[in-house]
Amino acid sequence: MEVIRQMVERTNAHDLEGMAALIHEDYQSEQPFHPARGFGGRAQMKANWGAILTGVPDLRAEVPASVQDGDVVWSEWHWWGTTEQGEPFDLRAITQFTVREGLVVRGRLFAELVEQGGADINDSVQAQSGHRPQLQD
Repeated sequence: MEVIRQMVERTNAHDLEGMAALIHEDYQSEQPFHPARGFGGRAQMKANWGAILTGVPDLRAEVPASVQDGDVVWSEWHWWGTTEQGEPFDLRAITQFTVREGLVVRGRLFAELVEQGGADINDSVQAQSGHRPQLQD
């Protein structure tokens, strides 16, 4: 879990080179909720985070919980700040990182921007299933 601690520190320091140094050159990233967002390579990771750090100049990160099983680390992430346009940025994620020899070689990210407002649970279940939940006494 040392690599996670270092990633948080380097993210909060806006140390893009330091962040990239934790990622294997042939890193593979998946986003199962958004398959088209998958990519390969440290260069793309660095480009992505360069854009984020520029677009959210006060970005902060925390990992409230993390667990390791062999070379796989599961973590709960929270990134927040304010965009250059003055809009709030609030992203939550569960990540599954495979770490070998101190480098992240694979990432699976289950991430979403936090929705302020939006559908409640009844509306959400109805949109997913076509049926509105009916409470039973």
